[in-house]
Amino acid sequence: MVTFMKKPAMLLFIVLFAASGYAQDNVNISGLIFGDYYVMLKNHDDSIEGENAFWFRRIYLTFDKKLDNGFSANVKLDIRSAGDFTSSDKMIPFVKEAYLKWSHNNHEILFGISRSPIGADAEKFWGYRPVERTPLYLHRFNQSRDFGIAFKGVLGSNEIISYHFMAGNGSGYYSETGKGKKISLALALHPASDYIIEGCIDINDRPLGKRRFTLLGLVCLNRAKYRTGAIFARQARRVGPNTDDNVLQIFSVFGAGELVEKVWGFARYDRNFDPNPEGADIPYIPFDPRASSHLIVAGLDLRLVKDISIIPNAEIVLYDKADNGVKPGSDIIPRLTVYFRY
Repeated sequence: MVTFMKKPAMLLFIVLFAASGYAQDNVNISGLIFGDYYVMLKNHDDSIEGENAFWFRRIYLTFDKKLDNGFSANVKLDIRSAGDFTSSDKMIPFVKEAYLKWSHNNHEILFGISRSPIGADAEKFWGYRPVERTPLYLHRFNQSRDFGIAFKGVLGSNEIISYHFMAGNGSGYYSETGKGKKISLALALHPASDYIIEGCIDINDRPLGKRRFTLLGLVCLNRAKYRTGAIFARQARRVGPNTDDNVLQIFSVFGAGELVEKVWGFARYDRNFDPNPEGADIPYIPFDPRASSHLIVAGLDLRLVKDISIIPNAEIVLYDKADNGVKPGSDIIPRLTVYFRY
């Protein structure tokens, strides 16, 4: 992980440097923050049941600069809590994005750490990242960013097809340590301005014979007063040479709509058809790795003013029986989430 600014003094230096650049060279500075008061009302893990606290889950700070001849540069800093219910460390800062972009007509080329094609549109249409990540990112099918070169844009005079291709390290925010690389492609059909059908493929060759092959499909209707969509993802995980693939499949359906002025309601249901071996290590909402699960997310979005929301919500995880015949206890996590952009 790129953690060149672990010391607060270094972070302060970067902020002051960027602010100076804004004053002199028209660098655009923006960001967002979201956090919660949460209660582990019930949990399959007795050691964290009953825990409650305030925390910031994410603080983003973004610097954008337009250059000459279609070029621009972007750096995004991400500061996060550990979310593991055991660590008492300070929040961890690292580089989430850092890329140079060249734009021409309806096409772009990006070099550096940028958003991965697979799952990017799913997160955009779900629209409630401050509440929860999409199933793909939540269950660690894929990192949301990667280091590499990317090509994206729209095709044809009617612009009904968009593409996003990336060749990268496959290590996300972490440093590259192996010979393997990742290839990712998303193709989307836009038959109408408010409708999208998308398919994604992602092949990630990892060190020591490990490999992940991911397929994702997305369908979404997005209108001014409501949106709804569905996601299906399948990933084959090879944990080493001459081993069988471990297959994980997830289906998700979600919706959000305006109930009254400045108040939206939203709900989501995720079906994990397979236990996630890495489930216990998922930050903020660890899953029992022994059993398949059902995740229910629901809440209200109270939009106080532009760019500020208070979001009472709850997450419920229900488990199927594990292979040993034992059914893990349910997880119930009510939260009050605060989200604002600047």
